Amino acid sequence: MTTEIIDKRLDKERRESLELIEESRQEEWKYPSFVSRLFQGAVDWNLIYPFPEQSRKDKEEGELFLRKLEEFLKAHLNPDEVDVTRKIPKEVIEGLCEMGAFAIKIPKEYGGLGLSQINYNKAIHLISSFCGSTAALLSAHQSIGVPQPLLLFGTEEQKKKYLPRFRQGAISGFALTEPDAGSDPRMMKTTATPIEGGEYYSINGEKLWCTNGNIADLLVVMAHTPPKIIDGKERKQITAFIVETNTPGFEVAYRCNFMGLNAIQNGLIRFHNVKVPRENIIFGEGQGLKLAFVTLNTGRLALPAGVLGISKWCLWVSRKWAKERRQWGSSIGEHEAIASKLSTISATIFAMEAITWLTSIMADNKKFDIRLEAAMAKLFCSEESWKIVNEAIQIRGGRGYETGPSLSGRGKVGFPLERALRDMRLNTIVEGSSEIMHLFIAREALDFHIKKMKPLLDLKVSKVRKIQEAFSIGMYYTFWYSRLWIPTLWHGEIELAKPLYSHMKFVKQTARRLARGLFHKMMFYQQKLVHKQNIINRYVDIGTDLFVMSCVCSYADHLLKEGGKKENCSKLADLFCRQARKRIQRHFQDVRHNDDRLLNTIAKKVLAGEYEWLENDIIKEGKK
Repeated sequence: MTTEIIDKRLDKERRESLELIEESRQEEWKYPSFVSRLFQGAVDWNLIYPFPEQSRKDKEEGELFLRKLEEFLKAHLNPDEVDVTRKIPKEVIEGLCEMGAFAIKIPKEYGGLGLSQINYNKAIHLISSFCGSTAALLSAHQSIGVPQPLLLFGTEEQKKKYLPRFRQGAISGFALTEPDAGSDPRMMKTTATPIEGGEYYSINGEKLWCTNGNIADLLVVMAHTPPKIIDGKERKQITAFIVETNTPGFEVAYRCNFMGLNAIQNGLIRFHNVKVPRENIIFGEGQGLKLAFVTLNTGRLALPAGVLGISKWCLWVSRKWAKERRQWGSSIGEHEAIASKLSTISATIFAMEAITWLTSIMADNKKFDIRLEAAMAKLFCSEESWKIVNEAIQIRGGRGYETGPSLSGRGKVGFPLERALRDMRLNTIVEGSSEIMHLFIAREALDFHIKKMKPLLDLKVSKVRKIQEAFSIGMYYTFWYSRLWIPTLWHGEIELAKPLYSHMKFVKQTARRLARGLFHKMMFYQQKLVHKQNIINRYVDIGTDLFVMSCVCSYADHLLKEGGKKENCSKLADLFCRQARKRIQRHFQDVRHNDDRLLNTIAKKVLAGEYEWLENDIIKEGKK
């Protein structure tokens, strides 16, 4: 097969994959988005300022549940034992069920606790600081498992039938990934074939890494239903089904064992002619991917909350050790190398807290489009939490590398940082890897421009209409682009303490620079921009830091006005923003001057085996 044929085949596959994703994404921006406007060069400060507060009643309801949850976990759960046995005790699962932990967000009329998104996230935050496997069990069940899609898209009959079961102990999961299909749903092979006149569907295929899949009572299963002809072209249809796992033909084929989160029930599950009634379709035929995307907008928010919880625990362990451990006449925390780590960890956690609780309250408000905000919260918090746990282990030294049970065995406090490191590693991969998050954010950020340009690319639009559209677009961009060069005026818009004020002024100036730069690259590369992932990533990272800086300034201002023990938070905000500004400047420099071409050249040679000699003198073995 020639290189030209291979390239054409790859281009066709990429195009089909992109078309499938494009057809399934949310098209309209019904509500405002702070981040979307940020990428357009505008800072709508009023969307996040003053920092939104949880109502007193909602907070009291949440704290009552959180106290019960904490007391129960301390009394009945041993996370080190869970890690060794790979099993969450049955009595713990039953106890959690009894208190409603499997139905936190389910409305009371369906038997649930009816708590808000922020209270749910606080519960995941609390559990994650204690036992990652238990947090994964509850989060996979409620963030993306059956309850969330049902609440968003289910019929009243579906809700009445299934939602009460989760208060009674039913466990659920979300089955999308397959052995040969991860981020590219076009590769999915599971099928749902209509039978008995279309009243039922027969599901066949395999799903991999479905958290809770091995023990679930109910699953959301994504499958290909028969294609449809749309606008004269055959279109693949991916449909979401509610599948009861006691249905004949459902098989748990294998339980996977991972680096961390040892007790998660996750593996290979198979469907052999699993008969599912038509009424178990959620949201309609062909709407499965759209359901997944919308569900993940809110579902992703549990992950920032979870990693925030374990990051705070890492800070607590690091601070205690840095005060207790003495070397060369003083505590190690007084040595500059360790002090710098503690300061950066603290400032980063403050930023994680700001973006986590802001996006959580936005989700409860339901008057914001949070697809970009949630994706950035997931991207930022998962990446930063990994750095935090790594630094915490460095601060603890050998005691960080030693397991918690081993430390306890020799009479020391058994802080399980080693387990935390293993559990945390998954977070930059799951629910959209960092690489996929960059691409997702970039696509949504560019939606403003793509919609403007769409009539010019549409083959069905007449030449006359295209000329008219081109003139209209040209006029619009003349004024829009000109505004991006106007000096920033920030006076009178807000009242912030001095360090916060200067950082928000930087955000407003840099948002315009970001919008200009992204626009330039889009005009230069056009459709080829999708392949310039390093450039895209830099702009996304700039936008992410600008959003987090905005959250931090709003949050710090809120806490300063509240007073009390958190009134010195401005120093944390100042440090984070200073460090973020340096990262932003580096990213802008890397857009102009980088080694991308050399990196791509070397990568092709590596894949072609030209550097295979670098792999010499090792023992190569892979067991099957």
